[in-house]
Amino acid sequence: MIETNTHQRDLRSSIDWKLILSFLALVIIGWVNIYASIHSSEPSSIFDWEVRSGKQFIWILTSLALAALILFVLNPGIWERLSVPIYVIVLFLLVAVIFLGVEVKGSKSWFEFGPVRFQPAEVSKISTSLLLAYIMSGTNFKMSKFKDVLKVAVVIGLPMLIILAESETGSALVYAGFLFALYREGFSGWIFVLIGMVVLLFILTLTASMYASVLTLIGVLTLCVALNRGRLLRWILTWVPALVVLAFFPRIWSLVCGLSFNLSDIEAAAAASVGGEGLLPSLPMVFKSVPSDIQILLSKVKPYWILIGAGLLTCPYLLVSSFRRKDNFLGLATLSFIAGVILVFSTDFIFNNVLQEHQRKRIEVLLGMKEDPAGVGYNVNQSMIAIGSGGVFGKGFLHGTQTTYGFVPEQSTDFIFCTVGEEWGFVGCAVVILLYVFMIARILIDAEHARNNFTRIYGYCVASCIFMHLFINIGMTIGLMPVIGIPLPLLSYGGSSLWAFTILIFIFIALDHAENKYF
Repeated sequence: MIETNTHQRDLRSSIDWKLILSFLALVIIGWVNIYASIHSSEPSSIFDWEVRSGKQFIWILTSLALAALILFVLNPGIWERLSVPIYVIVLFLLVAVIFLGVEVKGSKSWFEFGPVRFQPAEVSKISTSLLLAYIMSGTNFKMSKFKDVLKVAVVIGLPMLIILAESETGSALVYAGFLFALYREGFSGWIFVLIGMVVLLFILTLTASMYASVLTLIGVLTLCVALNRGRLLRWILTWVPALVVLAFFPRIWSLVCGLSFNLSDIEAAAAASVGGEGLLPSLPMVFKSVPSDIQILLSKVKPYWILIGAGLLTCPYLLVSSFRRKDNFLGLATLSFIAGVILVFSTDFIFNNVLQEHQRKRIEVLLGMKEDPAGVGYNVNQSMIAIGSGGVFGKGFLHGTQTTYGFVPEQSTDFIFCTVGEEWGFVGCAVVILLYVFMIARILIDAEHARNNFTRIYGYCVASCIFMHLFINIGMTIGLMPVIGIPLPLLSYGGSSLWAFTILIFIFIALDHAENKYF
């Protein structure tokens, strides 16, 4: 529990008012831009409760009431004691909404009570953060213990999988941010390399080739092993040349099989060589001496089969070697290669059979595999036009043409950032992003100064959630991420999102206040 002494500080010095001011600034900026995004289609006062800006004002007032309740009325210790029942209740709601909720834009993740909608996925970030902080702050918890890591994986994985079942990909992706909190508590940083490799292999297999994916996998894994052993120079001198040669292997194999170069091409090249002599003129004779049936057989062998086969043949040796040397990292790298090969071969199946059609189209547009500016790429295309047209200082409040004429769908929710970009320009975007950076930084600083482990871990979970929402949403509006439907914290229209982030942030402020009010 939080340590206390007899000397008590006043509210001015014990509460992080800078964090609260950044919260209020973002809420007000969001409210003003929500009004800007709807004022042309729904001309009215910003306080008119029948339109979104007026409704958001009501949500803001109720959120401030919630913040005051959490900060000044409730005992901060209640959150640690109730973390388990809160998690269980939210988990029940996540399951119940699949059967009892209403479907909104292909996602069955909302409860509807008359004019009010409630999304349990927003609240699940709070319950997961609290339970993670409760489990990881235990006296016997260690990230080096498998059973403790398994507990954490279950706490994060259960709500994440249920949210995926609701077709809420964006909300589920936010859960990856909890890895930052785990890393702070001692989880291996190699997990980020692993996640990056999964994404990279998936993209390379779709956009380049299976051979490029496997070669990249080999290069990254050998580099990781070299860094772990402190042999980077040896890797540069040995593996870099080998990887360069292997990069040309498909071309060489095509030459050998006679697929890319016919005999007339080779004879012409030989005639053009200096003196017409050397190794090149002898190549046609080599090709002519290979029986046609063997050439046909060789032509059916894919280069990536040879590369994967050679890699898999060395795996048993590497696994035995890692066991004898007690080199766990080498063993994990070998198993990662096997898993990576499986991922490469299953990418097409996952893309075509697991992902939904709208998800496939969004990924294809994002990766440049298809151009669809009037279809699934419309939102992003219009959003980038809006942001780009804002210039340095923007077109001015209520003067954005993309905003005024409603070219960007969902502009008051998922695409609220493009309203900021068009009407307030680069300067406005920079101010908003800097406010988020300042908020995250304040949370992390306060978390590091916390004497109580529960406060520190919860603070890192809060910062991770805000960061993931910020990264995904802004990346989506500028075309760096697929459109997956995720609100911008405190700016986007919506009561569930605003309430959830208010509770998430002010629980941490209350925990921090409880530690700082005594000295």
